[in-house]
Amino acid sequence: MTGQPERLSCGNHAVTYILPLYRGQPGELDNLPRYLGEVLDWAAVMVVDGSPPAVFEQHARLWPAGVDHRPPQHACLNGKAAGVMTGLAAAHTELLVIADDDVRYTAASFRRMVGLLETADVVRPQNYFTPLPWHARWDTARTLLNRALGAYFPGTLGVRRSTLLAAGGYDGDVLFENLELIRTVRAAGGTEISAPSLFVARLPCSARHFLGQRVRQAYDGFAQPWRLAAELALLPAAVLGWHLRRRLLAAAGLLAIGLAELGRRRSGGRAVFPPSSALWAPVWVLERAVSAWVAAVLRLTGGAPYGGGRLKTAGHSLRALRRRHRAGSPTQASVAPPGTPLTRAAAQIR
Repeated sequence: MTGQPERLSCGNHAVTYILPLYRGQPGELDNLPRYLGEVLDWAAVMVVDGSPPAVFEQHARLWPAGVDHRPPQHACLNGKAAGVMTGLAAAHTELLVIADDDVRYTAASFRRMVGLLETADVVRPQNYFTPLPWHARWDTARTLLNRALGAYFPGTLGVRRSTLLAAGGYDGDVLFENLELIRTVRAAGGTEISAPSLFVARLPCSARHFLGQRVRQAYDGFAQPWRLAAELALLPAAVLGWHLRRRLLAAAGLLAIGLAELGRRRSGGRAVFPPSSALWAPVWVLERAVSAWVAAVLRLTGGAPYGGGRLKTAGHSLRALRRRHRAGSPTQASVAPPGTPLTRAAAQIR
């Protein structure tokens, strides 16, 4: 593990880039080390790595000089939250950019993120996939529908360290951890900026990993009950439409495409989302119609599989978090004493 890196500036600001990481087996990191070398020109870089010791050591040899590489020191069920909370405690800058390992900023998008943090406590940009294999186009339809509804949650956030610390951190025993972070900041009185025109690239996962995420992403709906209710209604509505009037299903498919196209056109989205993306919307809606019910069964049987265990709570409501903040209750993410081994679930950052 290297020491705390020298704080680097982006404009007039000092920023820390926090990257939670987990790899279960030794292997290549693609272009991640080279990318982090670029990020070092804009910010201090901290990689919180929950990988097994042998993999951790392999990673340490790959990072460019100046990367702060350390294991998680927070014990919680969501490994990514453990990484973020470790970075939050260790960082020495007010402005933080938290990003998954598949996120790829450019210098311009990073500067804009930092600029938005001048007037906000948390900033939510817009991810887009590049390149676009078939499963990334499928998932892009989800992105477009969420853009149309104003409810997209990316794999990267900008946050003010003092605000999140004042809130006591955020609960790391939830599945939808980025929504939990945003709501925690808001519950503590912080301001949020949703920036649908701040486009940040994201590398697509493998097709196998994509298929494995379908039910887990549906389970996130338990943090948004009204949305979950609508998704649970999709399958009965589809079955009823099939038996009564199949033209209704065709009309519903066209409606989904139209809504996705609205999301594509919103806030300059046509610059990064190709026209064919909206055509995948009916496929995604059908997928969610089925996976929402599978998620409901998982909820009744102990929660969503995660890191070798189960996570039952998707996220807390804003009202519940405000009550917790007023009461001064601590979050579920607690600091583990140095050298304390974390549980397998806590160490795995997905």
